[in-house]
Order: sequence, then structure tokens, then C-alpha cells
Amino acid sequence: MKNQRHEAILEIIAENAVATQEMLIEMLAKRGISTTQATLSRDIQQLSLVKQRDENGTYRYTMPAVAIAEKSIFEEAVISVDYAMNMIVLKCRSGMAQGTCVAIDSVRHDGIVGTIAGDDTIFIVTRSETDAKKLAKKFRNDIFSGKQGII
Repeated sequence: MKNQRHEAILEIIAENAVATQEMLIEMLAKRGISTTQATLSRDIQQLSLVKQRDENGTYRYTMPAVAIAEKSIFEEAVISVDYAMNMIVLKCRSGMAQGTCVAIDSVRHDGIVGTIAGDDTIFIVTRSETDAKKLAKKFRNDIFSGKQGII
């Protein structure tokens, strides 16, 4: 449920100028996701959302620049995502694993214990196999959502 709510929040703020938590709660409700203000506050913190002025001077929730950079780096660098037990393996284009790993480390992901990168491979250790499965799925969705035929 939490992951679905987080994904919905990110979609909503990407598509709409959301200035208040109340607006966000209403938009989530329209998608069939009921939440409290306290839960939404925790979600905003966990997603590292920030309020910034848009081109019209209105404050709105946005993803931090680091998270946007992470997605951009992933789209360019990552070739495949897989997991075994509590470890995720990201295969990257040659020479791009270390920069991609820095992006992962700069954005807090639930369940990650640590990361290590070589030239074209990143190993991510998670607390459990369930965490690895969820995070690998998230990476696949985030990274390859716009690319056809990669996975």
C-alpha cells in the first residue's frame, strides 16, 4: 500500500501544481487512496519532496533535483535489473556504474543496507529478499517505463 501511495504521490505532483497537503489528500482520494495528514507528512519526508516556486511563482511540491537526476542517470546507464535473495544487481553501460551508484546513495531508499559499484555493475544489499524484490521492481518501473523491449 505504501509503495502504491508513494507512486501515486509522485505521479500527482508531476502532473499537477499541488500547493498543500490537503490538495494532495483530495487528489489521492480521487484515485481511491485514502490517507491521513500524518501519514502524508511521513510520505513527503520519505520521498524527500520539496516545495519550490514554479514558473508562475506558485509554491508546489516537487521531486528534489537529486531524485530527478537519479532517474535521468538510470535511464541512460542501466541496461538490466535483477535480484537474488537480498541482493540487487544493476548492469550498466561501461563506465557508468559508479555515477549511477552515487545517485542511488544520494536518495534514501527503504531497505538498502549498502551499495558497491564497479565499472559496469552495481551490487545493492538490502535487509531482506522482500526489500530486494520490491526495490528491483521499482527500479525496473522507474528506469524502463519509457523504453520498449529492454526487459
